[in-house]
Amino acid sequence: MGSKPDDEVRAVLPTRAGSLLSDVAFQRLAEVPPEVEWFANLGNPATRRAYQTALQDFMRFVGLAQVEAFRTVARAHVIAWRDDLVQRGLGSATVRHRLAALSSLFEYLCERNAVTHNPVKGIKRPAVDSYEGKTPALGDHQARQLLDAPRDDCLKGKRDQALLATLLYHGLRREELCRLSVKDAQQQRRGVVHLRVQGKGGKVRFVPLHPAAGGLIAEYLDAAGHANDSQGALFRSLQGRGAGSAAGMSPDAVYKIVRGYTAQLGFEVGAHALRATAATNALDHQADIAKVQEWLGHANISTTRIYDRRRSRPEDSPTFKVTY
Repeated sequence: MGSKPDDEVRAVLPTRAGSLLSDVAFQRLAEVPPEVEWFANLGNPATRRAYQTALQDFMRFVGLAQVEAFRTVARAHVIAWRDDLVQRGLGSATVRHRLAALSSLFEYLCERNAVTHNPVKGIKRPAVDSYEGKTPALGDHQARQLLDAPRDDCLKGKRDQALLATLLYHGLRREELCRLSVKDAQQQRRGVVHLRVQGKGGKVRFVPLHPAAGGLIAEYLDAAGHANDSQGALFRSLQGRGAGSAAGMSPDAVYKIVRGYTAQLGFEVGAHALRATAATNALDHQADIAKVQEWLGHANISTTRIYDRRRSRPEDSPTFKVTY
């Protein structure tokens, strides 16, 4: 796969709204390889990047020059690649993810009758090191410190307080936070204000807005002056204010904000740690794991279980039962 595997599809699409496919364009699209179709149909940008990395690595290892050559791949090729990934020191989760990417392609090729079977199916994956998540979760006192860290006497401080509260009280991914519009934070359902969250794969879920976060969001919107811009981004960049800029924040900017405040407090973590903190805290306080799965937008409950650390809480250790 090249740097842009779906260029073959885009190259023949109409360039103007309302224009129709020509006979030549129709024929060219009919001849697009199913491997390219599969990649072009991946909607999530993060998934596309990860899958492209995996498939390019496989092509380099096996020596495939054209995407159509995937149809000549045998199980022995995949096993050799898996062993090479392990020998290179890649973690078990990374190896499993790369095999999953390759398997996804072959499942599509099977559906299109381009191959007779999926050569990845049945290949042993490396064992998962632990079912407990490796992303650190903050303790309650650390979360409180973080919420109190931004100054509340300036716009940036009010925005950052609201942003951190939205992450810590609702377990959102940073991409989901950046997609929130003002209207998304004002959804009424059965008399309770909800967040309308656009998750992975375009799935939408509604999460009740925590009163503490709701109050901080209201203060931020009042100070920022875009409370009535219902379709505009909720959390906005402060650069270019006064020039009509309404640019929403980027996931990278959110990451830097979290890293900045936590570094000041002495426990530097990324934005995903706040999602882990919210999930762990909810489970520690007896939230139903199936409801936490829905709350986080997980497709599989096994993903939610990595945040369930109730069996490994230090305060429950037999160490503290020993007395002499």
